Amino acid sequence: MMEITVLVIFVLALFLCIGLDLSIVYALLFGFWVFFAYGIYKKHTVREMFTLAFSGIKTVKNILITFVLIGILTALWRAGGTIPYIVFHSTKICAPQIMVLITFLLCCMISFLTGTAMGTAATMGVICVAMAQSMGVPLFFTGGAVLAGSYFGDRCSAMSTSALLVSSLTKTEIYRNLINMVKTAAVPFAAACILYTIVGSGIEVHGDNSGIQQIFEKYFVLHPAAVIPAVVILLLSVLRVNVRIAMSISVLCSVAVCVLIQKIAPAELVRMALYGYQPQPSELAEIMSGGGVLSMIKVVLIVCISSCYAGMFNGTGLLDGIKSKLEQISQKATPFGTILLTSIITGMISCNQTLTIMLTHQLCADVEKDPEKMAVNLENTAVVIAPLIPWSIAGAVVLAAVEAPMACILTAWYLYFIPLWNLGTAVWKKNRDRKDSSVKKIPYIPK
Repeated sequence: MMEITVLVIFVLALFLCIGLDLSIVYALLFGFWVFFAYGIYKKHTVREMFTLAFSGIKTVKNILITFVLIGILTALWRAGGTIPYIVFHSTKICAPQIMVLITFLLCCMISFLTGTAMGTAATMGVICVAMAQSMGVPLFFTGGAVLAGSYFGDRCSAMSTSALLVSSLTKTEIYRNLINMVKTAAVPFAAACILYTIVGSGIEVHGDNSGIQQIFEKYFVLHPAAVIPAVVILLLSVLRVNVRIAMSISVLCSVAVCVLIQKIAPAELVRMALYGYQPQPSELAEIMSGGGVLSMIKVVLIVCISSCYAGMFNGTGLLDGIKSKLEQISQKATPFGTILLTSIITGMISCNQTLTIMLTHQLCADVEKDPEKMAVNLENTAVVIAPLIPWSIAGAVVLAAVEAPMACILTAWYLYFIPLWNLGTAVWKKNRDRKDSSVKKIPYIPK
């Protein structure tokens, strides 16, 4: 009973923060002390509780370093013209009839390169929505395409914080996970592309996107060398180079591009790396501002506090009762089905992607004991479910960045297709294995 009370208090704090439009960090800090007090109630000492909390942080310590590199990289890719160059040439193929599809694909590309859903929405998402609106394409469809595309890379990019978190939690090799994620999302991706094409072809549109191209031509030197930092990331990812090393090399390439091509002073680059790219022209600032180490502070806090929860939950046994129930459910609903159900519940409770991933992993640790399968199952459930929950910051922030209504969640089809396809596959495999085992059990009767 005490365990349920503690969890209810935490959930109420989360919803209070959302209702008052406060940062979810406040609720997470409150939850820390609630769970800390529960540990004291269970006869743990203060020192033991702090040790348990710190043990959780140690599991994600390498990710925190990566966060810093991501902040620097996303700022320099903006300043060096890497993102503007890609956008400039991509917009040339944006025919009005396929604008919804192009929005999805462009957001997929940028999110894959940068690994950040919110950063993608704030750059490519804003640009695509502006182009689509100038053509008369309904925001209901483009907003959903932005949301779905933004989380494409958040799920399967080597630079994604969620992919790194899953890899760290499951103690698996990130590049191996990425290969598995591509395999399990191929059909959902194709289905989403077909649906976005069908929807776009039925919309009467007009206008062009020359305004966006003119802005980038005016403020950047659009030299082909600007894409070198992005090419480096892709090449080193294929070669399975350590993510932090790959990002560091890309940062060095970005510095060279910024200094040699965009003529940015080294001292200004240091400021950008810390505070982000903040151009003076308002028309450019609206679509390109962002990045920097400080932009990652909130994410770092959420991950640190959430990882403290994981350590305390393990040490105090707060979730043990729930875990045993889930293991029983998995016998009937398949491991994937159980993980999917758990991610929906934890996503509705935690209101953010990081805690959804960590809670789902902890609750379902005994449901799926194969680390690689657990990793890909988390990516196909918790990572994509979180942005589909209306009150979760995972989807709300992305849609707010492009000023799209919450109803756009309904058209983020790719995020629905992934768990549905993999659930169907899991059920089919279970039924097939059951039939095979029943055939083997039939005794052979000689004639």
